[in-house]
Amino acid sequence: MHSRDVKRKTNKSKAALSGKSGRAYVAGTFDTKARELCYLRDCLVKQGIEVTLVDLSTSAAEASPDADIAASSVATFHAMGAAAVFAGERASAVAAMAEAFAHFLRSRDDLGGIISAGGSGATALATPAMRGLPVGVPKVMVSTIASGDVRPHVGSSDIAMIYPVTDISGLNPISRKVLANAAGALAGMMRAEPIAGDKEKPAIGLTMFGVTTPCVQAVTRLLEADHDCIVFHATGSGGRSFEMLAGSGFFAGVLDITTTEIADEIAGGVLTAGPERLDVFASHAIPYVGSVGALDMANFWAMDTVPAHLRGRLLHIHNANVTLMRTTGEENARIGRFIAEKLNRMNGAVRFLLPMKGVSALDQDGQPFFDRQADAALFAAIEENFHDTSTHRLVKLPYHINDPQFAEALAQSFREITSGEPADR
Repeated sequence: MHSRDVKRKTNKSKAALSGKSGRAYVAGTFDTKARELCYLRDCLVKQGIEVTLVDLSTSAAEASPDADIAASSVATFHAMGAAAVFAGERASAVAAMAEAFAHFLRSRDDLGGIISAGGSGATALATPAMRGLPVGVPKVMVSTIASGDVRPHVGSSDIAMIYPVTDISGLNPISRKVLANAAGALAGMMRAEPIAGDKEKPAIGLTMFGVTTPCVQAVTRLLEADHDCIVFHATGSGGRSFEMLAGSGFFAGVLDITTTEIADEIAGGVLTAGPERLDVFASHAIPYVGSVGALDMANFWAMDTVPAHLRGRLLHIHNANVTLMRTTGEENARIGRFIAEKLNRMNGAVRFLLPMKGVSALDQDGQPFFDRQADAALFAAIEENFHDTSTHRLVKLPYHINDPQFAEALAQSFREITSGEPADR
């Protein structure tokens, strides 16, 4: 084992996973990026941050003299041992080292923050481990692919990605400044503390879209005196983050008002949260209040990105970068069955509210997505497939989703299932 190997622990940071104390871990491939990674260390040390350098090289080369923790030590954290990392071709080695590094990083009790730098390989090595850390632990990835689609790397975590402009290949006036900025960002995150609220309150999660904003904001106003209301933008990644935190036990309950990501999953839009949306509530008994917010639409990017076979559908330009497609009655029936089947499997108390006069700001009289027949197909499919029990109830209300009365009904339902008795306000 390396003299400063993975068994070294420090007693100064029992709260390591809070990310507000402890050491900065600088991780990367020291066989190709040692100079740049050591520069990150020097920038952090200059700001008074203690640093541990971790080698993630997947070659069988001799241990880097620059790293505090050798790649061979990290590799021992793989479920099948170090041999699983240093065998086979590069792609499998990178995947195995990423898995080992994720286990390694979770074992540290002195972790205050993490930073890495490199290209696609380094990004694939470092970000899975970053995603495995709790929200709030500072995570910075300087990556040459940061200006593209970073969803596979960031996922539902709070990784900060920085595009380096140049390749991570040597130190020059541009790379020095970008890497120094990245180190400064990590140092600032590690020192930063949120401004405390008036008092500790149980957290609840809510889902929102622009077209359901009046409803969600009204619900928040009704509940914020007793709860920290945490709102998620239902854009696919937002739904995944919402459910990740729900599964971690972070929420005392949820108001899943905007289930629009399911429309994207069924109708082929770009903002799906995947077919597993709602599954977390089957494995965790979390009080759940839900509705059908923005299920009248599937999302695409700019108009020219809409698939050719959908160009004849009812489309609405939301802005220059987002095009909305009205869901049909047939799609809504499928969406309704999807939702009802997921609701039936939920373990906690459930209230699912249907706003019979429209599901979004665009779905009301005079608006482009007003279609009572399509809505009726959605409501009927949910009602026909939902199993009403003493703990699972479906509620139909003669309101539009953005009517104040509907927000009041959502808040009352939430109070009912979290207090155990009907609310009186």
